[in-house]
Amino acid sequence: MKNYQIAFSPGIACKELIINSLRLADSTIDICVFTISDDAISGEIKEAYDRGVDVRIITDNYKVYDEGSDVEELSLFGIPVRVDTSENHMHHKFMIVDQKSVLTGSYNWTRSAALYNQENLVKINDAEFCVAFQQEFDRLWTNLVDLEVK
Repeated sequence: MKNYQIAFSPGIACKELIINSLRLADSTIDICVFTISDDAISGEIKEAYDRGVDVRIITDNYKVYDEGSDVEELSLFGIPVRVDTSENHMHHKFMIVDQKSVLTGSYNWTRSAALYNQENLVKINDAEFCVAFQQEFDRLWTNLVDLEVK
């Protein structure tokens, strides 16, 4: 297997790369994205959680309660969610799978990203490469607050 994969949108390539990575997870998934509003991706996150994978999500509070956002639903499902409530935006777009793979790029986890936007997503399969992303995720996780479910 190559140690990387590259996908572009519009189209289904980026979305499929995310979904396939979620399906392959064995132990941990750490997601750090501005928002999640793609039901297919959210469904796979729930499936992974149901399989016993430890899932954590970091997102921005700006879009959490918008119509179509899946973040609150994922939190109600039992998945730990922390949010950036500062005046600035938590605008990262990355996911760490089993501390072995990182997906990152411009791709927003939204329906419109797959349908309309010019986006990119890269998956790097390298545990050493994951370290910096894991450190950033853990730093944010420590400093941000739990999502308040309305």
